[in-house]
Formats: sequence, C-alpha cells, structure tokens
Amino acid sequence: MTVRTPIVSAPPPPGRMGSSVPATELLSYLGALGEWRDRRKAELDELDQAALHSPDGDALSADIVLSMTVWKAVSDRYELILVTWDSGRVGQQETERISTLIWGGLDAGGAGGSLAVSLPEACKLSDALASSLRAKLMLQPGDADLAARLRQLRAQVERISDLVKQEPANVRNDALAKHHDLDRRLVDLTDRNKRGADIGGLIGPLDMDAARTERDLIVGAATRKERAADVARARTVRSELEAQGTAVRALADKAVATVSPAPRLAVPDVTALGSVPNTPAELEKYLTRLDAVRRALGQAQAAYGAALQRRDELTQLLDAYQVKAASVAPGNEDLAELYRRGRAVSETEPVELARLGALVAAYQAYLEGTK
Repeated sequence: MTVRTPIVSAPPPPGRMGSSVPATELLSYLGALGEWRDRRKAELDELDQAALHSPDGDALSADIVLSMTVWKAVSDRYELILVTWDSGRVGQQETERISTLIWGGLDAGGAGGSLAVSLPEACKLSDALASSLRAKLMLQPGDADLAARLRQLRAQVERISDLVKQEPANVRNDALAKHHDLDRRLVDLTDRNKRGADIGGLIGPLDMDAARTERDLIVGAATRKERAADVARARTVRSELEAQGTAVRALADKAVATVSPAPRLAVPDVTALGSVPNTPAELEKYLTRLDAVRRALGQAQAAYGAALQRRDELTQLLDAYQVKAASVAPGNEDLAELYRRGRAVSETEPVELARLGALVAAYQAYLEGTK
C-alpha cells in the first residue's frame, strides 16, 4: 500500500534558548512549522485509519495515541508562539520569549505519563513515531519516492549520530553499535538503489529500526532530564512558565476584548512563587507548585482559545451558508437581512457569541425551509 499523504520532516529550529532570533528567521520557521503541523496531522489521520483496518491495530493503538499526543503538544506550543509573534510586531524581548517557547520544555506524554521535551525534540519524536508506524503498517512510499526516502533516512541517521554523542559513557558503546549498523545498512541500500535493484522490501525494516532507535534515544535523553530535578532545572522551568504565562495572558486579553461572554479564568503568574529554593525538600515542593502553574496555564489557554475558535467557527459557518444561499435562494431578502445582521455582530467587538450563534441558527433554519 502506498502513502497518499506526502512524508514530511520537521523544519530545523532557529537560534537557541534565550537568544534573540532575527524576525526573518522566525517568520520562515513559523511558516515551515505550520505547514509541518498540518501535513503531519493529515498523515496521522491516514495512519490511524490504516491501523483501524489492520489485524495488528490493537498492538499499534499505544503508538497512535502517543503520536497524536505529541502532535497536540507541538500544535499547542505553536499557537502560543503565534500569539507572541503577533503578526511580526515583535522586538528583542518578544523574540527572546519566542526562543524560550521553542527551546523550553513542553509536556508530550501518553498512557505512560508525561515526558518533558523541547519543541524541536517533540517534532523529531513525532517524525520518528510516524516513520515507525508507516513501517509497521507497511505503508511504504511509491517507487518514485524511494530516492527521497533514502535522503530522509540519511538525515535521520545523522540525527541519531548527534544523539549518540549525548549518551552517557556507560551506554554509549551500545548506541554507537546501533548507529554503525544503521549506517552500514543505509549505505548498502543506497548502492543497491543506484544499481537499479529492488529495495522496496528492505527499506521498511530499516525505516522501522531507525525510527525506533531515534525514538529511544530521544526518550532516553528526556527521561534523564526528568530525573535531574535540581536547582538549574527548576530555574529553567520557571523561565519557561514565565514566557508561557505572558503568552497566555496575551491570549486572554485578546479573548476578553473580542468575544462576549469570555472565560474568566485566572492566568497564574509564576513569579508569585518567589525565587527557586536551594534545599532538596523545598525544591521538591517548588517543582510541585511549578507543575500546578503549568496545568493552570494549559487550562486557561484551552478555555480562551476555545472562545476565540467559537467566534471564528460561527463567522465561517455564516459565510458558508451565505454561499449556499446564493445557489439555493438567490435574492432572498430575509436571508440577506439575516446575513447582514450576522456580519454586523461578527465585526463588532466584543462579538456577542450567543447573539451571533442565534443569528447563524436562524439563517440555517430559514435556509433549510427554502428547499
């Protein structure tokens, strides 16, 4: 079976933690990341459907859930970055905050609990999980895509090489052996492909092994970070939550200003927790409080984001009904009046969601009655 959705890899991230990334680089990265997010979602939907029809679907359900969860974590962080980006109206402070949102930790977890990774790490993990699922479901690319897939495998093997260098000394030799085996097999497949040999049956197992190795290395590195609950980690998490809180407050201000009724959830300020303590016992309590702030910020982001999404959905629905009315009931004055009122409500801030919803429902009901 051939994949209908093009295989996509996450774009390389700009800058580093705390740096001020040039706006032009951020614009390019955000565009590429948005495209990656949309295409990865389409790919995961296709893989999910394939798993449902696979005799091994139950065994793959955990990987499907983890892949969807990682994608959602990336998507949520992308939305916060867009709010901070504010259509390019940024200075050095905002670009540094965006850098923190890119390189700081986000929670990507499945049934086994949360896993703290950065946005680039989560994207790589998503790439590895999708590659593994494609191989397990035997959803291989068509012959015309083999060269492109080999290039992607080469990039993946190089990423694995970088990850191996970060492994602790006591396990690095095993990781090196796995990397050397993957590299040897990839060189062999590349040579076979150049000679015109059929490698369709060989690329799947290599794809699966490379994806599993990269995933394990990413998860292993992230797990080690989780175990290093020290003062430096607490300061890093605090800095991340400060940037996230600023972005969520901007989202809340936007929701309150543009929709009514808007949620009235408090957006916590992590600086109210005070400075990071030094003693292990107090540090553990501090990290617990940081986790509570993280969860509260997530709830606030979801609530305010949903209110803005509801406004957009109603406006888009009204426009869709108007397009339909043009063919079903052209020139209908009542529908034209309902549409005019609906647009007037949607263009007046704050938008009264209940009123707009009632007008959209009335438009729909009237339109259905004209059939």
